[in-house]
Amino acid sequence: MYPSHMHLYTNNPYNQEAKFYSTPSHDANYYHTTLNERQFGTSFPQMGPPQGPPGFPPPGQSPEAGQPTAPPPSAPPPSFVPAQTQQAATFAVDPGSIRRCLFRYTYVWLRNFQQFWFYPTFVGRTSVAGWRWTGNRWVYFGISLRQIQSFTCF
Repeated sequence: MYPSHMHLYTNNPYNQEAKFYSTPSHDANYYHTTLNERQFGTSFPQMGPPQGPPGFPPPGQSPEAGQPTAPPPSAPPPSFVPAQTQQAATFAVDPGSIRRCLFRYTYVWLRNFQQFWFYPTFVGRTSVAGWRWTGNRWVYFGISLRQIQSFTCF
């Protein structure tokens, strides 16, 4: 009954005058507004730069100061790869267990089979951040404790 190019009308049972409703195809500004404007009539102000997931600092930064919590180690890590110790299967590494490795050379094995030298400088409730050795330099790095299979520190 109503072709797609026509406007839709409805009758209010308490008022006999017709009400006009614009369809998205006829509202020129409909697709040029944000979802918030379409839902609430106005856009919300931005509250600063986007942050990482809760409990996880933005890449390369600590949550407090906006800078890495400590400088990278001045020397490369040990040249050997330690033997992986078998640990009980867990859902995630406990923050307290890796906290003892803060500011120490730590070898990390991830669930995706990556392994590397790490120098942790920050331990959060669900993440750890610090300096990762790439083979020739240290880069600031953060990771969820869920991704760590095992670790050992020296």
